[in-house]
Amino acid sequence: MTKPRRIRWDERASAAANARAHLPRLVADYFVAVRELLSGDPAPPKLHRVRLASKRVRYTLELFRQCYGPGFEARLEALRELQQVLGRVNDATAARRLLAKAMHAKSPQSQRVQKFLDERVTHQAQEFRRHWDEVFDAPGQLEWWIGYLARHTRATGRRA
Repeated sequence: MTKPRRIRWDERASAAANARAHLPRLVADYFVAVRELLSGDPAPPKLHRVRLASKRVRYTLELFRQCYGPGFEARLEALRELQQVLGRVNDATAARRLLAKAMHAKSPQSQRVQKFLDERVTHQAQEFRRHWDEVFDAPGQLEWWIGYLARHTRATGRRA
């Protein structure tokens, strides 16, 4: 995934004006980066990059919570939900890696456990991909994000 773009804060403008100016691009860049990574059909451990990028976007957006209306919370919740799915992928991947180190790799029991964990990792990665394609990045979702973030915010006296 590409490195996040630095935001150039306009000190003469309000936080709300800076939010409208920069947050739509931040979210658009996030969608582009995740789509690009997913186009290569990455192995489950590579999805950790998406998890980190999702956290970074959510934490940045949360800084501007007071600049927007109630629709903002729905967008943050969508990111939290995506992060939870990615967390399950990461947990399954980490468990598989840790148990592989702890168990004797040639024993039948170890092979059964590793097979189970491999299937769990694959299932969780597929669940993330389904959630991304059918929910988070379903048709119109990027526009839902950008249209909202670019609208007038609370601090301008207009509803968001």
